[in-house]
Amino acid sequence: MTTLSTPPGQPPAEDTAPEGQSPVEDTASRAAPLTLPVEDTASRAAPIALPPGVLTSERHRLTSLQGLAALSLDAMASVAYGPEAIVLVLAAAGAVGLGYTLPVTLAIAALLAVLVASYRQVIAAFPDGGGSYAVARAHLGRRTGLAAAASLVLDYVLNVAVSVTAGVAALTSAFPALYDDRLALCLGVLILVTAVNLRGIVDSAKAFIVPTAVFVGSILTLIVVGLFRDGPVSTEAAEGHASALGESATTVGALLLLKAFASGCSALTGVEAVANAVPSFRAPAAKRAQRTELALGALLGVMLIGLSVLIGRFHLQPVEGVTVLAQLADASLGHNAGFYVVQFATVVLLALAANTSFGGLPVLMSLLARDNYLPHVFRLKADREVHRHGVVALAAVAALLLLFSGGDTNTLVPLFAIGVFVGFTICQTGMVIHWRGERSPGWVRKALLNGLGAVLTGLATVVVTTMKFTEGAWLIVIALPALVLLFELVHRAYGRIDERIGLGRVPETPHRDRSLVIVPVSHLSRLTSEALTAAVSLGDEVRAVTVTHPGTEDRAAAHALRRDWERWNPGVELVELHSEHRTIGRPVSAYVRRVYQYHPGTRVTVLIPEVEPDRLWQRLLQNQRGAVLAHAVRRDTEAVICRLRFRLADRARR
Repeated sequence: MTTLSTPPGQPPAEDTAPEGQSPVEDTASRAAPLTLPVEDTASRAAPIALPPGVLTSERHRLTSLQGLAALSLDAMASVAYGPEAIVLVLAAAGAVGLGYTLPVTLAIAALLAVLVASYRQVIAAFPDGGGSYAVARAHLGRRTGLAAAASLVLDYVLNVAVSVTAGVAALTSAFPALYDDRLALCLGVLILVTAVNLRGIVDSAKAFIVPTAVFVGSILTLIVVGLFRDGPVSTEAAEGHASALGESATTVGALLLLKAFASGCSALTGVEAVANAVPSFRAPAAKRAQRTELALGALLGVMLIGLSVLIGRFHLQPVEGVTVLAQLADASLGHNAGFYVVQFATVVLLALAANTSFGGLPVLMSLLARDNYLPHVFRLKADREVHRHGVVALAAVAALLLLFSGGDTNTLVPLFAIGVFVGFTICQTGMVIHWRGERSPGWVRKALLNGLGAVLTGLATVVVTTMKFTEGAWLIVIALPALVLLFELVHRAYGRIDERIGLGRVPETPHRDRSLVIVPVSHLSRLTSEALTAAVSLGDEVRAVTVTHPGTEDRAAAHALRRDWERWNPGVELVELHSEHRTIGRPVSAYVRRVYQYHPGTRVTVLIPEVEPDRLWQRLLQNQRGAVLAHAVRRDTEAVICRLRFRLADRARR
């Protein structure tokens, strides 16, 4: 056994060798190269086999109906707060102001029609998904593409937080006793939606088809029944609540109408989600996505206009503590089972509207990771076609927003919709350039449509930002460039890594270096034997190292190991590393550095044997010695780290 106590900076005794010969080179013991028997398959025709997963991957993609359920919940649920947002602003002008509810809603519906038509063209032109980011990156430059991506990221994250808090707010309105627990309820709903999406987007879509159908059906029923009413059937829901109607006015200014329009534009968030997630659809993906986009726009437009017509028909006014949608259900259906169905469906859909973000943002993050603007881990997919790292990251940021807001919707709503309108404008502008460059049949008509969309959404962006700037929109103005800067920093980091590893250049010809395998040991066992067996199979020379500490007990253990090693005589040298401190990582890494210092041409591998228990809970019984060693060697040296797993379950079955 060799005892290494040489002061740092001096060559240890066992590292010395005659000139021209390395102490780690032993060519006599080098085994002959392994050869494998060659099978003659020339005379046998093998069947053509598709790669694993090709046949099953389509099963984990969306149909048009599933896409409507998975990606349109945000837009659908906006009918619960979009008309109310308009009414709350116009109510400041009294009954005269409320008379403009339908004209403002028609303006928003017209913008919705332009957006739906424009995004159908985006889907056809960019079937790989990405929406605004893909369009801007292709036609408006890298920086503009990053701005579009940043706007969508912010909107998706805010959508999760707003949808969850709005759903819980509707629940606590029906059950006031739960009001003090709204933050816990928000986090519980977030965990539930995240868990469903980790199962895969198709599973989440199937889970959300029923609540989506119930909500849409109840709203359409409410509208149809209400159109046949001459007046409200019931006003019980609003009785006893203070009116939020302002003093009566004879005129309504343009500024008030613009503010109402800006508030109502929150109903348009989520329209772009289908274009961002085109790869999630079954083949033909683009056609299915276009049908989903059209169905989304038609349903949303009908519900927004229908509810606004009923608001004017029943002369409803906002009251404190009761939503406008609840008043409409009461007036149209009566204070009966139908009323509660509408309320319950609204609560469920608002809570689940966050699924739009879980369907679109992970795909967008995957595209950003592909282009080196986000960590590459976001490109990984699980076996159910789900970007799990993107789902978890979205849930984590949304949870922080919920904690920041305390589960209060009003804290988050002023930040909503601004980011997505920035993306709308950038996307439509890029599509004009796309059609102009492509000049396919009908390109002028398509370019005019996207140009109109760019002008309208650009004006809407200015209006929404101006009207909501003091209500919290300034945070988005700061967050957008900050997020773009983060993308740039990640991109530069990957650029430096690519430069260091010579990515894209022809590397030098591979050659064989002398190799030394170091095996840290602390005792003799089957694990030690397995580790040395693996080590002699990997390297030209193997050295076992053990770390000893001062102290009577430690010296006795070191003496016992030395005695047992000499009796065992495995043909591998045991090196003893003295350490004044009770640590194992630093002495081993220091030894590796000395090997590199005096034998720079040596390839060093540190093979760390570890026990792999057959029960998950048994990992708590381990001392994590291997992890400590691996961290120290990785931090301080360039040695290759090999962690040998000794599986107890496999050994037990033998």
